[in-house]
Amino acid sequence: MRIAVNTRLLLKDKLEGIGWFSYEILKRIVKQHPEHKFYFIFDRKYATEFIFSDNVFPIVLFPPTRLPFLITWFFQRRIPKVLKKINADVFISPDGWIPCNTEIPIMNVIHDINFVHHSEFVPKMYSRHFKKWFPCFAKKATALVTVSEYSKKDIIKVFDIDANKVSVVYNGVGSNFKPLDKETILQTRRLVTSGEPYFIFVGSIHPRKNLNNILEGFITFKKKTKSSVKFVIVGSKMFRNFQQKEQDNIKQMRDDIIFLGRQSADKLLNLLGSALALTYISLFEGFGIPILEGFQAGVPVITSNVTAMPEVANNAAILVNPLSVAEIANAMQRIWENPDLRLELIIKGQKRVKEFSWEQSAQKFWHILETII
Repeated sequence: MRIAVNTRLLLKDKLEGIGWFSYEILKRIVKQHPEHKFYFIFDRKYATEFIFSDNVFPIVLFPPTRLPFLITWFFQRRIPKVLKKINADVFISPDGWIPCNTEIPIMNVIHDINFVHHSEFVPKMYSRHFKKWFPCFAKKATALVTVSEYSKKDIIKVFDIDANKVSVVYNGVGSNFKPLDKETILQTRRLVTSGEPYFIFVGSIHPRKNLNNILEGFITFKKKTKSSVKFVIVGSKMFRNFQQKEQDNIKQMRDDIIFLGRQSADKLLNLLGSALALTYISLFEGFGIPILEGFQAGVPVITSNVTAMPEVANNAAILVNPLSVAEIANAMQRIWENPDLRLELIIKGQKRVKEFSWEQSAQKFWHILETII
């Protein structure tokens, strides 16, 4: 069988949520099914580490999809020609974008539709393209995959599609994170915060990640507790720089808020594992992989009580209203002042994370693919 795959988000040292889903799923299914040929379609020069086995054949189509109209050109003009040329039996797209003008079966993954609910957080030129094309992508797909029950219900309702063709394949969690020994934690804190405990934010610097309210909550927490706790920000900027309120908060608390930018996997392991707690309190998430990473690292997690985050966290995290600075501050205070609660959350998190596995997700993904070919 000839399986064509959209792999444009397999970017060396730049894997984000959808990129990690692509990487972990594809790495497994191509190795587990050597009897099939996989044609990986990139939009720029690729890293050889993404050619996972001998049955993977890379194809590069230009130009790189850096702008919305180029993405449209790539999928609606370039991809159909390639599918015809290689005589593909099926097309897989892990990032939601597909050609609407081909007749071969398509397995499409739409992780979430945040652009429908929070278009203010997406640049207008992107938002217009998303709203124009994604209804077609949802209806055209032979099988549609998403990463949470929340997203499944949302996609079915918004795009009015048959529920029977939508399946949930959860994200897994890698083996990178693990609880750290006391000496590593103390050493990391000495390097980062001069030895002080800290809350941590891990994610892209994007309004949807709600960093401003998190920082406001931290400032309120500091005023209430008079503690020496710091706040560490790990992540890269997306679409825009810090919002003005975020800049003001960082400037106001320059001695207590530390921005480290994007970090390597090894450094992130120590940074997350040495934190007092992970604060992942987004306004909208289709899943929320960092929640699982926090569980795996053996740290408590504070997350939102909206969209897919309660589904992922279950009862293993403190859930707060992401719009309530008071609730965020109170959650931080509870973790700071109650060691028993912190230990309870760590134990629950380590139990919860065992329910998520990339191996199981890859098997389910392949089973869904088999139903359409």
